[in-house]
Amino acid sequence: MSRWLQEIGNILGGSVIVAMRDEAMRTAMCIATDATGVLVQPIRTHEKTRQACKKGHFFVQIADRDHVFFEYTNKETSNNVLELFRGFSGYVQADAKGVYDILFRDHRDDPPIDALPDFSERFEVGCWFHARKGFWEAAITSKEVSAREALFRIRRLFEYEAEWRKHAPHKRKQLRDEKSRPEVEAFLAWADVEFEKVKGQRGYLRSALGYVRNQREALSRYLDDGRLEMDNNRSERALRRIAVGRKAWLFFGSDDHAQSAAHFYSLIASAQLHRLDSESYLCDLMRVLPHWPKDRYIELAPKYWMATRARLDLQQLEAPLGTLTVPSS
Repeated sequence: MSRWLQEIGNILGGSVIVAMRDEAMRTAMCIATDATGVLVQPIRTHEKTRQACKKGHFFVQIADRDHVFFEYTNKETSNNVLELFRGFSGYVQADAKGVYDILFRDHRDDPPIDALPDFSERFEVGCWFHARKGFWEAAITSKEVSAREALFRIRRLFEYEAEWRKHAPHKRKQLRDEKSRPEVEAFLAWADVEFEKVKGQRGYLRSALGYVRNQREALSRYLDDGRLEMDNNRSERALRRIAVGRKAWLFFGSDDHAQSAAHFYSLIASAQLHRLDSESYLCDLMRVLPHWPKDRYIELAPKYWMATRARLDLQQLEAPLGTLTVPSS
């Protein structure tokens, strides 16, 4: 990445994205998250020896239907995860990786090590797609009858969600209580019985049943609110832009370059979330940002951009240089 792009990414990260994140931490109901690895060039030394690239991680956070954030961390640790969610109270949808456990502990009884405690209250929302994957592997590799039974039960839950997708949240909650909740409870009870049969064995079926048992509260939580999703696929879809892109660019030049790129990813993904042309949005943003009051940066976020743009003088906006009249708040 060229140096001027890195500088612009840093400016965007310290202005618009900070305002977006502050709003998300205060107002979001649910933040969905996931992570993927990337390669980063090592810092050059005076020694003329080749060094392997180190591994960093990109986290994605999707705050309701409002904002999308990409954040780079040098390591995928519990303390880094805690800093990403510090101050947020609400639902967090993630996979069952141990690094997320720190978000759901009571830090009064179990404070984090080498990090300041955070007393915000968060509730874990599980991913039924991850639960289904384990049973699918068991059904394919070992032809387990119990695995096929699990797939049939889970498929019915997904079919319900597909049927109810266009309903309002309160209606979805009502339908889930009537149909999905009894089936989820029956499935979890069935999984307990089946686990006892295979707990002394090794294999995909035992792992899949163990996953369901350990995640029973998280997997049931989507039933509590009609706005919650049954799976975390939207986070994985968002991370595809990283997974596909790294086949082309291979690595980042440094940790700073990776973080700057994360800011671009955040604004592009948020623009697409709100059906904006990302290139046009970024051009407009770079035109108005130098003139905009610091305490009103949130108005430049993709969520609000169309309303903000409608209040601007279009001739001034389309001019590459010159004054720009900022409308009153």
